[in-house]
Amino acid sequence: MKKTMKKFYQLTIAERLARLKADGSLSDEDIQALSGSPGLTLEQADHMIENVVGTFALPLGIAQHFIINGREILVPMVVEEPSVVAAASFMARLARSGGGFTANTTASEMVGQIQILDIDDIDQAMHSLEKAKDELLEKAAQADPLLVKLGGGPRDIILRKIEDSPIGVFLVLHLVVDVRDAMGANAINTALEQMTPLVESISGGRALLRILTNLADRRLARSQCTIPVAALAFGEYSGEMVRDRIIEAWAFAAVDPYRAVTHNKGIMNGVDAVVLVTGNDWRAVEAGAHAYAARTGRYTSLSTWSVGENGELVGELEMPMAVGIVGGGNPRTSGCMRSFKIDGYPKCE
Repeated sequence: MKKTMKKFYQLTIAERLARLKADGSLSDEDIQALSGSPGLTLEQADHMIENVVGTFALPLGIAQHFIINGREILVPMVVEEPSVVAAASFMARLARSGGGFTANTTASEMVGQIQILDIDDIDQAMHSLEKAKDELLEKAAQADPLLVKLGGGPRDIILRKIEDSPIGVFLVLHLVVDVRDAMGANAINTALEQMTPLVESISGGRALLRILTNLADRRLARSQCTIPVAALAFGEYSGEMVRDRIIEAWAFAAVDPYRAVTHNKGIMNGVDAVVLVTGNDWRAVEAGAHAYAARTGRYTSLSTWSVGENGELVGELEMPMAVGIVGGGNPRTSGCMRSFKIDGYPKCE
């Protein structure tokens, strides 16, 4: 009698690690890092934040069954909430029946802002800054020659006149920078500092805030899946019935912000868990996602569900994704990125 292979969740921790090693997903070094001493030492932690007295651990799990752009992917997730990893794995298994997920991103463009105050003639200042755009971009590029050499660097300058603020009218300069594979905060902020004296000289104003925005609406990630109705059927529920009820539940989130917040929280359960395990700034991603959900003036769902041409269930997700696979000083980052061999992560070595 043929012995049925246990499902991943039915294995012991040791057996799960052994299976990941056997299929080439983890090396002995990776397994030691995951099952041995904590990944973050007190000494490392003391260099990351202030007043350190200890470290805090969270469970690291593996979401399975993902096919993304035709490739089998193991997805590491750090989260304290039960069922998140299981739900992600279940959804990925459903999506497999339709070929898995397709995903793409826009250019890795981030935006930095300079707030310019005390301008006598804002319209004239905007005109002068617009004329000096090439000079300003050249000045910003001097902040990071390596980024420029790698194909990134300043791309554009956008000017905005703010007229309805509590302190009256002022000017905002947006610096658009292609940050390549970095998250981009350091590159953006350094470029803003580099160009501030020139901005003040040209505008005749006083620059106050000079900082990256976490509303990364020029750096979007998109994913889509198509699930045949046959894969949705269970028990007494037909695939069509399940499909329609999913769409009906999504429609509630699409029009009602009270529902949309909880709906998007469910989306961010999975997103934050991956952003966290890779050592990225999950708070920035979270803030940007919710701001993007309200970009039309009404808070709504980040995802969309609809009926496809052949009656299948079609799911789409679009949101800002300001994450990096190079740079940063977080000692947790490179190990996790190497271990799970997600596209690009070995660049952290």
